[in-house]
Amino acid sequence: MFDDRAEAGRRLGRCLEEEFGQRPDVVVLGLPRGGVPVAVEVARILGAPLDVLVVRKLGVPSRPELAFGAVAAGGVRYVDREMVRRVGLSRKQIEEVTARERQELRRREEEYRGDAGDLSLEGRTVLVVDDGVATGATLQAALRVLREAGADRVVVAVPVAPADSLEQLEEDADEVVCLRTPDPFFAISPHYRSFPQTSDEEVRRLLGEARAEESPMGDVETG
Repeated sequence: MFDDRAEAGRRLGRCLEEEFGQRPDVVVLGLPRGGVPVAVEVARILGAPLDVLVVRKLGVPSRPELAFGAVAAGGVRYVDREMVRRVGLSRKQIEEVTARERQELRRREEEYRGDAGDLSLEGRTVLVVDDGVATGATLQAALRVLREAGADRVVVAVPVAPADSLEQLEEDADEVVCLRTPDPFFAISPHYRSFPQTSDEEVRRLLGEARAEESPMGDVETG
């Protein structure tokens, strides 16, 4: 088990350090909220700049914890057609959930990134970090965003995930790094001793502290 997200991030960072440490082309992106405390530690160990990639899960109306897709910045939407068929969602239901989550997406973009401007990822190696994977829908959307943003290489890095979700992610990512793949897998939280909900305030604080520690990103531009 991991003690908490920070400890998981340190273990993940050490696993990634040999391949990605101190490389000027690497940038670490945390998926808020829970992925940010993990990503902070990864970025610190790698000596890489840190930012966030806001992605919102699309939950089945009757079971919001069950994802049928996700939306991300730039108008990207990922829909798991098999899940939609399995739970019998109508087009109207899909669009209603999408509209609501896109509104929240815009709020969080402003909340976390403020006037930082658009991420410039052209030619970069991007490590996208979360605190774990369940269905993989959120990360699927993130990978599509990063491809559209011109990232040269996209790496998924997570502490824990089920093997079948990782197999799906491997189709879109250049590399997938995961510390634990328990079987059976029921949820992310049982693999942490402490797994409180991460607040917007904590995300802002962690990002502020990380940006204060960072040196300029060289040839990476924002805005």
